[in-house]
Amino acid sequence: MRRVTLFVNGSARNGKVVAVYGTLSDLLSVASNKLGIKATSVYNGKGGLIDDIALIRDDDVLFVCEGEPFIDPQSDGRAQEELTGSHTDWLTLNVGGRYFTTTRSTLVNKEPDSMLAHMFKDKDAWGNKQDPRGAFLIDRSPEYFEPILNYLRHGQLIVNDGINLLGSTAFFVGVLEEARFFGIDSLIEHLEIAIKNSQPAEDHSPISRKEFVRFLLATPTKSELRCQGLNFSGADLSRLDLRYINFKMANLSRCNLAHANLCCANLERADLSGSVLDCANLQGVKMLCSNAEGASLKGCNFEDPSGLKANLEGEVLPGVDMEGSQMTGINLRVATLKNAKLKNCNLRGATLAGTDLENCDLSGCDLQEANLRGSNVKGAIFEEMLTPLHMSQSVR
Repeated sequence: MRRVTLFVNGSARNGKVVAVYGTLSDLLSVASNKLGIKATSVYNGKGGLIDDIALIRDDDVLFVCEGEPFIDPQSDGRAQEELTGSHTDWLTLNVGGRYFTTTRSTLVNKEPDSMLAHMFKDKDAWGNKQDPRGAFLIDRSPEYFEPILNYLRHGQLIVNDGINLLGSTAFFVGVLEEARFFGIDSLIEHLEIAIKNSQPAEDHSPISRKEFVRFLLATPTKSELRCQGLNFSGADLSRLDLRYINFKMANLSRCNLAHANLCCANLERADLSGSVLDCANLQGVKMLCSNAEGASLKGCNFEDPSGLKANLEGEVLPGVDMEGSQMTGINLRVATLKNAKLKNCNLRGATLAGTDLENCDLSGCDLQEANLRGSNVKGAIFEEMLTPLHMSQSVR
């Protein structure tokens, strides 16, 4: 009678010595009873599959499996541990003084490439320090670690009831930094979405006159007021002192700026379409490349006694009404004034080189020493001119 030693596939412990008799099926039945598994095949120590009981010799060491490939107990012990559930042993973590109890498989299986997985995949591989109670010490914030542990448990980002979702951006950012520290890659994407959703919706509503006046009163008179890019669409800003304010790229469409003092204000690239600036003080104003299509600038004063000239170079002013405005020395180079009303304007010494003046009404204008070189005056009206328009001033 032959006898052999049987081990579970991949293990070199808890073997059983059994007698060999009958057929291979009889041996598998005995192995199932002895080892507590459903045996389907037998391998020798070198991984060879035994398909005939006659191949078994006395005192052989055999490995019984349930259908999985052969696992060498010496080189693949770690894989066998995973198959036999050795990762299900319970662990206690001391994170920043707070205790968490979980299983090794929770820390390893969800994110196998994370720092936590590498710390607890193999016992004592990292030499993890333990406190007197045997808990593994981790010097991180317990508040931010808890959502990470819950995510590893069931794959969902859970926020405590005490967290206000409307003001939880800072909390999510803290958890995000912990997720990056521990290398929980799949959680990082969830957190980035949560941070984005927790941000308050952007308020693009226009600033009202009341809000802006309160803003003006709170600002020292010598301080430069920065209103760059703000939305004033449709606001009533008439008769306000807006000197030296930076309105660069601001939305001032359909605003009422009548009689406002915009001396030396910066309106570069601002949207002034449809606005009313009648009788406004525009001395030394900067309006480079701004859009004032359809705006009304009747009786405006661009003339600064100190010699500071208003700059409207590249301004978009089609159809604008600037009747009776004082624009001595103004810079309107390459501006668009097609169909504009410039009747009775003072344009003495103005720079209109390359300006589109097609179909403009320049009746009664003072164009003495104005530079009209390269300007488009097709269809322009020059009736009742105060000074003669010399041909040298305009190149057709």
